[in-house]
Parts: sequence; C-alpha cells; structure tokens
Amino acid sequence: MTVRSDTSFRSAVSTDAPLKPGFADPVFDSQAVFRDLLVATAYPGRIVSLDRKLTAPRPFSSATAALCLSLMDFETPAWLDTGLDNNELTAWLRFHCSLPLTKTAANARFAIVSDPANLPPLQAFHQGDVEYPDRSTTLIIQVPSLADGPAMTWMGPGINGSIKVGIAGLPPQFWTDWDLNRELYPRGIDVFFTSGNDLIGLPRTIKVEA
Repeated sequence: MTVRSDTSFRSAVSTDAPLKPGFADPVFDSQAVFRDLLVATAYPGRIVSLDRKLTAPRPFSSATAALCLSLMDFETPAWLDTGLDNNELTAWLRFHCSLPLTKTAANARFAIVSDPANLPPLQAFHQGDVEYPDRSTTLIIQVPSLADGPAMTWMGPGINGSIKVGIAGLPPQFWTDWDLNRELYPRGIDVFFTSGNDLIGLPRTIKVEA
C-alpha cells in the first residue's frame, strides 16, 4: 500500500487506539466477499453468510466492515450516519480503504447506516442519472436482525415467485420510500442489509409488499 502524505490521512491514523486489522489477504479475501455479494444481489431476500469474518471497529458488524473493504476505495465518497462518526472508525476506513468521507448524502457513492431507526428518506441519496443510473448511491444498512422483523413479501428478478423477508429495525416510512425508489427505474438506489456476518441484497428492481 502506498502511504499518502496528505493531512487528512495523517490525522486519520493518528488516534490513541490501535487500528483494527483489515483482511488477512486483501486481494483474495475481498474477492471472496465480492462473490458473496454477487450471490446476495442475484438472489434478493436470501440470507448470505460471508466466509470471511472480521474483528470490526465499533459499531460495525463483521459483514458491514467486509463490504467496505471489498467495495470502497479512494474514488468512492462515502456518507456515514451520526452513529458512525467516531475517530476510530473513520481512521479505519481511511487507512484500509483510502476512503473519502462526505457530509452530504447526495454526494455519496456509498452510504453506511448503523442506526436504521433514524435513516434519512431514501430520496436524500443520489438516485443516479438517466445516462449513468449505476452512479446512484449504494446503501448499506446495519440492522439488529435479518429475520426477526415484520414479514414482507419480496417479488422480482432472482426470486422464484415470492419470498418472505423479515428485516428488523427499519423506520415505518422505509417501504413507502422503497416504492418511490422502484418507480425511478433504471435509476434508483440499491440496498444491502447486514447483521453479524450475514447480509441480504435488495436491488432497485424488487417489489416489496406487506
């Protein structure tokens, strides 16, 4: 890894607490997690257990940290909710991902939420452009459970008929916002829910009903 000399990087790594490690083998471990991510995207609603586990900086779960290490780099500005605004975590992200952070949700390629009850409206994030719908924000939401929440019916590509999914901890307006997000297709955001070392993918093409 090439060490940058800019002030933000020096500030990020100069914390009192030692940084938590990243992947033992950054190339192969990130590839393994990315393969799991593709499975979660191809089969929305399916709980996918990652075969790599991390001791993540609080309050990240292992799956949240693994997604950051696999997806993010110096070209992907990220937005963090207020629960993630701590020196240890931001130093870890900058050191392992060279990750630029933004205070404006609409400017983020990735947004990471650890307090889903206070999740901003989905429309606050970048919805992509007509010419480049893939440039929308990808949202990673860390939740208490992927199975113990209200059962919702998911339908769409990658699902054989329908599937019941019980994401816990989401605010009441989330699924109303999701309906509006689907109407923007091919624009719109994609979501990954994480809990522990597991994740579920929710692409913008999926219809969700109570």
